[in-house]
Amino acid sequence: MSGQTRRRNLAQVSGENAVIQVAWMYYQDGQNQQEIAAALGISRATVVNYLQEAREEGLIRIKLAAPAFTTHRLALALNDRFGLQGAYVIPDEGTATEDGFLRVVRGAADWLPDLVAPGDRLGVAWGRTVYELAEMVEPARIEDLAVLQLVGSMATPYGFTAEACSTRLAQRLGARCLNLHAPAILSRAELAAELREEPILKAQLDQLETVNKLLFSVGTATSDSHIVLSGLATPADLDWYVAHGAVGVICGRFIDAEGRQLPGPMEDRMIGVPLSRLVGLDMGILVTPGLDKVEATRAAIRGGYVTHLVTATSVAEALLSSR
Repeated sequence: MSGQTRRRNLAQVSGENAVIQVAWMYYQDGQNQQEIAAALGISRATVVNYLQEAREEGLIRIKLAAPAFTTHRLALALNDRFGLQGAYVIPDEGTATEDGFLRVVRGAADWLPDLVAPGDRLGVAWGRTVYELAEMVEPARIEDLAVLQLVGSMATPYGFTAEACSTRLAQRLGARCLNLHAPAILSRAELAAELREEPILKAQLDQLETVNKLLFSVGTATSDSHIVLSGLATPADLDWYVAHGAVGVICGRFIDAEGRQLPGPMEDRMIGVPLSRLVGLDMGILVTPGLDKVEATRAAIRGGYVTHLVTATSVAEALLSSR
């Protein structure tokens, strides 16, 4: 009789409450699916469906602890080879390009809260990698954290503009957001110089000088890179910089194979943090999701922008195999 009463009462639990109850029993109490089905008087298939619903609705977040990735043999090898303070290497064997990208971004989103602390001034670059990372970061509140937009705004067909990246990340981390209210690049150097002296913008640019940590994904110096497709650099600009040794892009600035900024036709027209200000910070967190950025990643490390690297096993192996 007691069993019938139990089943009848539990059968009245439905909807979200049933999902939560099954999820709790599975993840918190450690019961297996068959035990839950027997206890609740439902089928094992129903238990499976409830657990799937819990994951899809975001009621359950499952992640491996950081040491699973930061003590990986490739992570330790990267630290040793490149003098990094930390590396987070995520398996990507057998994954499609997009799946591998999302794995690395998810790993960076999981690790980021461990890398920032109260009082930090986190400078944020722009691009799809940073934007998707911001979307994946679990909501938290880090006291007195400020997120700084390092490059001005741009007209782009993408949703991951500079201000979108910094704003979204600040929202997720409960931080203050300091955006730049100016275009990333102007038509004339004289106009850019005048704009930098405007009191409101000058105060915002002065704030960038306080940055102590950097979050970025280095761009490529190719015709399909975001810096060209966003209109920040023209194909002619790209050709000029590549001809002068460009292999990557950091915060809208081109760098050579040694990570040195290449002065050129764009520099005097840009609004944003000076690239030299991003060398030797307390922390430089580089997220490299794919093999297309191996050369640019190597350059960023050589240039002194990187202390922590998040990447995939295929990228780590490529970095370590190069001279």
